[in-house]
Amino acid sequence: INGSRYYSFFAPEYMRVEVFKYKEKIKRFAKLNDDEFIEIYELIVRNITILNQALIPKKVYRNAELLCKGIDMDDTPFVAMSEFVKGHLWTGDKMLIKGLTDLGYKNIVTTEQLYKDFILMHKL
Repeated sequence: INGSRYYSFFAPEYMRVEVFKYKEKIKRFAKLNDDEFIEIYELIVRNITILNQALIPKKVYRNAELLCKGIDMDDTPFVAMSEFVKGHLWTGDKMLIKGLTDLGYKNIVTTEQLYKDFILMHKL
């Protein structure tokens, strides 16, 4: 939630669809009720710049489709957005990480890496 002091977070509008698609799973995993889920969702989204996917050039989006084909096409907007903003793809999806890494894609940061960086920055 406080990471926006150190990082710029971007996501495609599709992020909202994905979060609510897995809402029940997230609630179970985090042991949240509906009100807590919405409160945390709003806190997190407040620190993310959500961009319209239509801003992503077709060539960039097509390249992301090719990368995600055989892994999970639902991740295409996220890969495309990270390429469009020339950033790293933040994910904890082990299948996506492995699939993209196997293809030589290196612009990935895991939640664990982000957390370690965040803790390290706080110590400085």
